[in-house]
Amino acid sequence: MGAIRRFRGPALHLLPGRPVHLPLPRALALLAALAAAVPPPARAAAPAVPEPLALPPRLTLEEASRLFRERGLDLLLADAAVASAEGDLSAAGAVANPQLSASYGRSRTFGDCVDVQGNPSACGWLPQPQYGLGLSDSGAVFDVLTGKRGLRVDAARAALQAARASRADAERTVGAQVRQQVAQVVLAQESSRFAREVAAAQASALELTRTREAAGAISEADVARVEVAKLEADQAVDAAAQALRDARAQLAFLLGARGEVPEFEVDAPDLAQGREPPALAGATAPALLARAAERRPDLHAARLQRERAEAALALARRQRIPDVTLSLNYAQQGTTNQAVTPPTFTLGLALPLPLFYQQQGEIRRAEADVSTQALQATKLEAQVAADVATGLADYAASGALVRRMEGGLLARAARARDLVQVQYQKGAASLLDYLDAQRTFVATRVEYHQDLAAYWTAVFKLEAAVGEELR
Repeated sequence: MGAIRRFRGPALHLLPGRPVHLPLPRALALLAALAAAVPPPARAAAPAVPEPLALPPRLTLEEASRLFRERGLDLLLADAAVASAEGDLSAAGAVANPQLSASYGRSRTFGDCVDVQGNPSACGWLPQPQYGLGLSDSGAVFDVLTGKRGLRVDAARAALQAARASRADAERTVGAQVRQQVAQVVLAQESSRFAREVAAAQASALELTRTREAAGAISEADVARVEVAKLEADQAVDAAAQALRDARAQLAFLLGARGEVPEFEVDAPDLAQGREPPALAGATAPALLARAAERRPDLHAARLQRERAEAALALARRQRIPDVTLSLNYAQQGTTNQAVTPPTFTLGLALPLPLFYQQQGEIRRAEADVSTQALQATKLEAQVAADVATGLADYAASGALVRRMEGGLLARAARARDLVQVQYQKGAASLLDYLDAQRTFVATRVEYHQDLAAYWTAVFKLEAAVGEELR
């Protein structure tokens, strides 16, 4: 009878030299402890919530654009979407971890049992414990061989590129809003300054009118008319101040400021006049549309979304191939020639049988997504054409109004008011003539500020429509 070898458990190479043999339960416990001690992989930091923004006392257009790019909440949200898409790409390219299984047990005998002397005895447990080890690839090999992993990566990569293009599109659209709001603040400052000048002029006129009333040159009714004009000017000062506060608050929100909105001035003198951007001199709709088709990030994002949908459709069709799982198993119970289960290695293969369902729902949904993205891209192309056409029309119309104002209407209204004021002071013009000239002058300046606001709004909307700055 041959020598009996005791099974000493799996060998673990913990240190260079002889392997250490441990019983299987202790070996499994040690492996679990080592796995728990492995640090998790490093993760990219998520975009942090910025600290409250302190706006400077004087803000330029360039400074406002810089603050928006650094602290704008819309861009931070877009950055978070990009980070999420990067995580999806990493997950799509991941290879499934192999699965390790282990078992330990004992076998009980049944039937006629005898002791070592051959006398009948009660059946008990066999002296040899049973060990088992298994290793499975979790379908990783066939996932690569069938191309499913590559298709997942293609879809996730297209989604990441689309997220980055959407981030650029957020910078385009909200950046245009920031520039529009800067112009609104500048014009609100001009309107507030002009309202205070008018109020001061009306106060002087009221003082002059009361002096003339005391001299008996005019009646109390004339004084009442001037007082009404003075109170209307005061009303305009308060309304202009409120409009300025609203414009500042909206600009601060777009820049990412939180809490109480501080008092600040916007220093952008170019926006206080209707200067024509050099890039728009002689611009035509076809030329601007061609530039928009090349530069608009939302068009690029729509094309990438279509590529993502097509990759997802190819993956859904490829999923009809069953996931084959390879496995390697080892089992043993006893070590002698009479062992219940001698050392046995088994190579296994498992796959689901697609008899009842072949991914019809996923394929139909992916086909619908491809059609949707194609229609969205077509709709967006039509929208870009409409944006360019309307933006150019608004720019031309508002520019004509501003040029007419700056070309003579403002100067003539101011000249008419000044002449009538001198005549009124000398008694050569009536109070009604003076009040009418003043009212016409004020209305002309207010209309000019409105035309300037519409003009720069049209310029910045046209920039957003084209996808680049035109100033």
